[in-house]
Amino acid sequence: MAAQSILQKLEILADAAKYDASCASSGTAKKNSIGGKGIGSTEGMGICHAYAPDGRCISLLKVLMTNHCIFDCHYCINRKSSNVRRARFTPQEVADLTLSFYRRNYIEGLFLSSGIIKSSNFTMEQLVETARILREEHDFRGYIHLKTIPEADPQLVYQAGLHADRVSINVELPTDSGLTRLAPDKDARQIEGAMGGMKSSIVEAKDAKKRFKHAPRFAPAGQSTQMIVGADAASDADIVGKASRLYDNFRLRRVYYSAFSPIPDASAVLPLKRPPLIREHRLYQSDWLMRFYDYKPGEIMQATDEAGNLPLDIDPKLAWALKFRDWFPVDVNRATKEQLLRVPGLGVKGVQRILAARRHRTLRLDDVAKLTVSLTKIRPFIVTCDWRPTALTDRADLRRLLAPPQEQLELFAA
Repeated sequence: MAAQSILQKLEILADAAKYDASCASSGTAKKNSIGGKGIGSTEGMGICHAYAPDGRCISLLKVLMTNHCIFDCHYCINRKSSNVRRARFTPQEVADLTLSFYRRNYIEGLFLSSGIIKSSNFTMEQLVETARILREEHDFRGYIHLKTIPEADPQLVYQAGLHADRVSINVELPTDSGLTRLAPDKDARQIEGAMGGMKSSIVEAKDAKKRFKHAPRFAPAGQSTQMIVGADAASDADIVGKASRLYDNFRLRRVYYSAFSPIPDASAVLPLKRPPLIREHRLYQSDWLMRFYDYKPGEIMQATDEAGNLPLDIDPKLAWALKFRDWFPVDVNRATKEQLLRVPGLGVKGVQRILAARRHRTLRLDDVAKLTVSLTKIRPFIVTCDWRPTALTDRADLRRLLAPPQEQLELFAA
């Protein structure tokens, strides 16, 4: 077989990496090469691949080291039994590509994952060696995210944290039974054990940094994980509960959700159709409610239907408010921050603006309209000095009034 060129490998391995959603680069320490030292930066602009929470575009070379794999996970297009084109980079090739793309202002950093080739330890060594070449031989100061392998030796996983800004270990599926059925080579306890070890290393490094000026940095952007949605029978309530436990137990920076996508020559145990993408979106919204709006997992679960799934036509916050109407309406001039954050249509910034404005004057409905994006969803749930919703909050058809209108897509629309 003819040797593949770098561009041919890149075509195969960049495409194979598209199924991994956990490549956002927020939370890293800011570094640059101003002053003539090193190469790269975590602050520049380039081709967009991900977004930070503050809205900055983050450009990353997102690629696999190899799509060869000794595992046979049913949902994975790169599984051992899959009939796909295979390719493999060397650590030096990935490092050279990263530097070449950076110098052309295509990227700001690297997101590197891999199939398992030969063994978990061998593959982890290849990932770590790539990051080492960039950091130690080229003084690369851009962003590096390494997808680590839970089956690898803990010392190798630790080495990844010394070179990477962020590390991640995928839990793959929301339930242990789903993992056992669809990924027989993986073990839930082993995955969580690796995440626990990473959490301990991050905590120890932060503590050392406080006490010793020159203590080595260790995964300053923390760790993240990813769950596949819709490949098994797990409900949204199962997924929300799993995400909450991961946040609590391992201090994760993010849990990412990836809607299952049907793959060629798929196993008979997989669903024939992918779940609606709006389901993935609703899970991200529920994740946001837990992280920034102080909702408890049980409260998110209260917004689900009888099957444990979030409604697709309205967001989880509105679904919860419609089920617990006795919480409303709230007086925007007197309510606490926590009460205002429960109002559908009010975001964190909107609440902050209301709290700041009401220190200086009593707010009217027109004032609230100026401080928020849209008043339509908010009106039934608030009281101002000149507005009271009276029976509007308890209307039986309130959901229909607030749900976004259904749109018929046009096949040949521009």
